[in-house]
Amino acid sequence: MSDPAVEVAPTTPVASPAKAKKEKKPKTDKPKKPKAPRTHPPVSEMVVNAVKSLKERGGSSLQAIKKFLVAQYKVDTDKLAPFIKKFLK
Repeated sequence: MSDPAVEVAPTTPVASPAKAKKEKKPKTDKPKKPKAPRTHPPVSEMVVNAVKSLKERGGSSLQAIKKFLVAQYKVDTDKLAPFIKKFLK
């Protein structure tokens, strides 16, 4: 009795995709859009103007200053909140 010949495929090392280094593509400079000019003055000027305009003897509250800024300058006080607090310190 003869054994059937079993062919074994030679194993070659295969580089795993995780180990292969990815070539970095050079960054292409995309033309940046010019920033739109602000329609309001700096936060520091707005806060000073708000405190002067409110004329409260005991000081103006943060909420009152924010309401003034929304009414006067039409700005989003949620986005400017950290800058308003920073300026008031």
